[in-house]
Amino acid sequence: METGLKDKVVLITGASGGIGQATARAFAEEGAKLVLHGHSRMAELESLRRELPVETIAVRADLTKEGEVERLFREAYSRFGRLEVLVANAGIWPEEARPLHKMSLERWERTIAADQTSVFLCAREFFRLLERTRPEAASLIIVGSTAAVFGEEGHADYAAAKAAITYGLTRSLKNEIIRIIPRGRVNAVCPGWTLTRMASGALRDPSAVVRALQTRALKRIARPEEVARAIVFLASDRLAGHITGEILTVSGGMEGRVLHLPEEIDPRAA
Repeated sequence: METGLKDKVVLITGASGGIGQATARAFAEEGAKLVLHGHSRMAELESLRRELPVETIAVRADLTKEGEVERLFREAYSRFGRLEVLVANAGIWPEEARPLHKMSLERWERTIAADQTSVFLCAREFFRLLERTRPEAASLIIVGSTAAVFGEEGHADYAAAKAAITYGLTRSLKNEIIRIIPRGRVNAVCPGWTLTRMASGALRDPSAVVRALQTRALKRIARPEEVARAIVFLASDRLAGHITGEILTVSGGMEGRVLHLPEEIDPRAA
């Protein structure tokens, strides 16, 4: 099905990660022009940029710093003169489980800055650019997490940050973007466990895989490409033009209750 994304300009934050790379490839398949943001893995990002068959630039920025976010959007505008889609995907997941009463303020503030403040700064610059350029339609897709929906023991910092951007920002900004672009839309995608480098450490433990899959209907872990296709769908004004303020979970039917007994799950087939 035609998405109408050919020649649209798309900025993807955290484009060197598993979901970010898959999303870049998915938009490239639709013929979009890409601004790929990275921070610590620029060599991988440059490799991805060279691989993609569309006009693409790679820009390094620390998204927790206001000035660097402003520069990122200036470089996007300088190259393309417009920006129709922002995928706010960058973020961190502290691998060590740490209950709140043992969590340091430093960790809390670092997670909030990387997962929440960065999205605020990027969304703000996107909206400022939209106000200047006035495209016919625009779309912001925020990448949250099922931790925003169900919480996550030992990762209250991550769950709190993701809940803020998934619910608070998505459902507020859907009403703000239309004051600038009447056909502007804001939606969120909430992946569950996905086979990415960020999750690879936790998923090496078969018992962790079993615990994760006990709470979902589909007894396997998501692939980055599956999340990427959901993002492309929401970005498309042709396919999702009347969808805004929605939270789409891509988690195999995850629930807050156990659906399968451990012996019913083969972690090797996940």
